[in-house]
Amino acid sequence: MDLVWFGQKEGAEELFPATVPGNIQKDYAAFKSWGDIHYADNCEKYLEIEDEVWFYHTSFDGTRATDERVFFVTKGIDYEYDIILNGCVICHHEGLYTPVEIDITDRVKDGTNTLSVKIYRHPKREGAPVSRTQADNCVKPPVGYGWDWHPRVIPSGIWNDTSIEFRKADYITRLNVTYSLAEDFSRGELFFDFTCNGAYNIRVFAPDGALVYEGAERRVSVENPLLWWCNGQGKQNLYSWEVTTASDRKQGKTGFRRVELVMESIHWAEPHGFPKSRSNPPTTLLLNGRKIFAKGSNIVSPEIFPGTSDVDTYLPLVRLAKEANMNIFRMWGGSGIQKDVFFELCDEYGIMVWQEFPLACNDYKNDPHYLEILEQEAVCIVRNLRQHCSVVIWCGGNELFNGWSKMTDQSHALRLLNKICYEQDPDTPFLSTSPLAGMGHGCYLFSFNGQEVYQMFNNSHYTAYTEFGVPSLPSVDYLKTFIPADQLFPPRQESTWKTHHGFDSWCYWDTWVCLDIIEGYFGKVSSLEDLVRYSNWLQCEGYKAIFEEARRQKPYCAMAINWCYNEPWKTAANNSLLCYPALPKPAYYAVKNSLKNVVPSARLNRFSYKSGDVFSAELWLLNDGDECIEQDEIRVSVEIGGNIVEILNWQIDFCAENTNKRGHIIQYILPRIQGVECFRLVLESKKYGVNSYDLHYVYKANAPVPKIPVLNM
Repeated sequence: MDLVWFGQKEGAEELFPATVPGNIQKDYAAFKSWGDIHYADNCEKYLEIEDEVWFYHTSFDGTRATDERVFFVTKGIDYEYDIILNGCVICHHEGLYTPVEIDITDRVKDGTNTLSVKIYRHPKREGAPVSRTQADNCVKPPVGYGWDWHPRVIPSGIWNDTSIEFRKADYITRLNVTYSLAEDFSRGELFFDFTCNGAYNIRVFAPDGALVYEGAERRVSVENPLLWWCNGQGKQNLYSWEVTTASDRKQGKTGFRRVELVMESIHWAEPHGFPKSRSNPPTTLLLNGRKIFAKGSNIVSPEIFPGTSDVDTYLPLVRLAKEANMNIFRMWGGSGIQKDVFFELCDEYGIMVWQEFPLACNDYKNDPHYLEILEQEAVCIVRNLRQHCSVVIWCGGNELFNGWSKMTDQSHALRLLNKICYEQDPDTPFLSTSPLAGMGHGCYLFSFNGQEVYQMFNNSHYTAYTEFGVPSLPSVDYLKTFIPADQLFPPRQESTWKTHHGFDSWCYWDTWVCLDIIEGYFGKVSSLEDLVRYSNWLQCEGYKAIFEEARRQKPYCAMAINWCYNEPWKTAANNSLLCYPALPKPAYYAVKNSLKNVVPSARLNRFSYKSGDVFSAELWLLNDGDECIEQDEIRVSVEIGGNIVEILNWQIDFCAENTNKRGHIIQYILPRIQGVECFRLVLESKKYGVNSYDLHYVYKANAPVPKIPVLNM
């Protein structure tokens, strides 16, 4: 039954229209005409309503047929709430991911009934500072309490589908579909678990639509099932199913796949010497028996108000990831759990999901009440998402073993989550947190502590890079949509630039605009257009350098997952590849090229060069595909000042599947050319296209003029 909802702030007489699913604070702000939350400092208005109690009100006609029962059903309400029917509290609940289903038949009267939902104040640990720490004793995503890319705006309300349902006796409920796969992949079995008081029929269809099974057995065998593969490794074969009765129908899709986290043999050699302790944990994904290099991005909640997210929100994000040759999202724990349609899209588009629970950067104590709610929520999360073949890793949360979090693998919350994942989904790997020993988080700047990304990552030795970033500004036109004209340029620390995370966001005042880094390379910047251009230049080359270097370190390294992919609102500067809501930055296209299954690549030593310098690069062919490469030619050239200089033709006879090939070292003395600030290294493969690098060039009048290039090796 469709319901018309109204919101109310406790103690106020006025009612305002409420959208369900949605978020109550957003509805109130619209009623009060607060303006676009993205513009200027409008987000700060939400601080004044942070500790309010809210109500939703609606009414419905309870008249029903004699064979019908009436249910209140919700997929999620954030965070602690009462359900009030005709003035009586019929349910008190805490937790936003546990669905609630209440038979209200005996409480409903014919004619008009009133239904209200009371939303309690946001949970905040008493005595905690005004920060994410306030969320360390509740199972509420901490991101709304403030982050270096997210404003302090804490949402709540009816965020997921909620309705009154009139049901016949044969209504299908508590439906959960799981599967198993034979060791040799010769047979799959689907298991249908549901409640139904009546006759039902189950049908299963192959990916091509052919009927595989029809009947009433709840255990369905599929011979020689077509396997589900992630993007770039094969087809996303999905089997459709439906369960029907005379009055009801449920349907969905699932895929058959096996996933493991395994150790590379070289990892067992560490640590060296005696006494030996445990080696670094496994990070290599084995999908259907094939090693997969995981390449993708950390995704965060795509909206400040999660209740507003729907298929139109998620589809461009997932589609763009597939088009960028990504195969994995790390679902960062601080943002919580996305709606079901997001995971359906990941199944369809072949994007594997590393799903974290809603723990991040806090010390979640061994408090009995917290653990009780965590268990309730985690069980529902796993039972709901385990049917999705895209979900390949469970993880306790983000950065829990760090100095600021101070959790360990003995923390009860993490022991509990491991237990729940084993009981509910034993064949999907579990990690306590990210990073673990051997894995890398950072750096998040193009240069830091005197090193550029080239030196930092060429000299790194990690089994997985699960966070790394390079910031940039969005376009000038985009900045004009939320920064007032009188504040646009030059960027100032005390302005909208700060509110939208341009300054004072992370480790020092100049993140994420990074004026000092930009002007260190290019000198004093005289326009916003130049600032944006230089910023994006650094982000493009920085991300290319890191992603490709991580791939070069295969098989010791098994993952490259940058921070971050998207944004929940308009930022002045960020590590993101997409501006809110899903607008690609130039770095998105650079990363897209660097993540192709097969790509010629160059290991560089630095970004900036002077005329007369010897430019050097080590050539590689990166291959993440499942086919070997035979007879390719890579043409190497340098473009500078309108001139193209041929450096080398690299002849490749053979490169094994899923294996990189190391090639020549090229060297070239940069000529003396005025009026040039960039030169380009171009690698052009006959079979796999072009990969190029735009590097900084500084003219020096007294630099030597080269007569011949240095001999290439």
